[in-house]
Amino acid sequence: MLTLCGFSASNYYNKVKLALLEKGLPFTEELAWVGEVDRSASPLGKVPYLRTPQGPLCESAVIADYIEAAHPGHALVPADPYQAAKVRELITFLELHLELVARNLYPQAFFGGTVSDTAKEKVGAQLEKNIAAFAQLAKFGPYVGGDSFTMADCAAIVHLPLVSSATKIVYGRDYLADLPVREYLARMGERPHVQRVNADRKTNTADMLARPKK
Repeated sequence: MLTLCGFSASNYYNKVKLALLEKGLPFTEELAWVGEVDRSASPLGKVPYLRTPQGPLCESAVIADYIEAAHPGHALVPADPYQAAKVRELITFLELHLELVARNLYPQAFFGGTVSDTAKEKVGAQLEKNIAAFAQLAKFGPYVGGDSFTMADCAAIVHLPLVSSATKIVYGRDYLADLPVREYLARMGERPHVQRVNADRKTNTADMLARPKK
């Protein structure tokens, strides 16, 4: 049995959770807030991490590759090496060039903090450049990589809403507005597994915000 550890307010946790659900794999969930992570399973204290029959794994990209290799049924990565690389290319752009850059805005966008004007200017310029590059790769036809639901969709579904929301809150405009992201997310929101992930995320986010500050 696989055990996914972390919390449902985390977009990276939800990327893995959605992949497990879409692949139809049985798994259990183990709640582990930041600061309560099993460091023997995730040495940097990050979530998610996955308990497998062979031992633990951390880092969402590693976990996604593991579940695809160990459970090739209902594939979320194409068998063709080039097409598989294109899926991973999209994931890299989504995570390294969009979400990780937008993450600098999260303290002000979501947690009541502030981001300096200098940082906002730098992040905004980087996002505009990176989003234009991402637009050259993304298909949204109807899935982010083309005509099949892949691991790239598991990433896009959980990351793109945060980029949209953070830029809209901090800059007053959605930096993804020129892409068909809203329509894409509406289509993906019709999938039962996406609905489950989103419902769990909302519940867990409320629980996270209600936790006493340490």
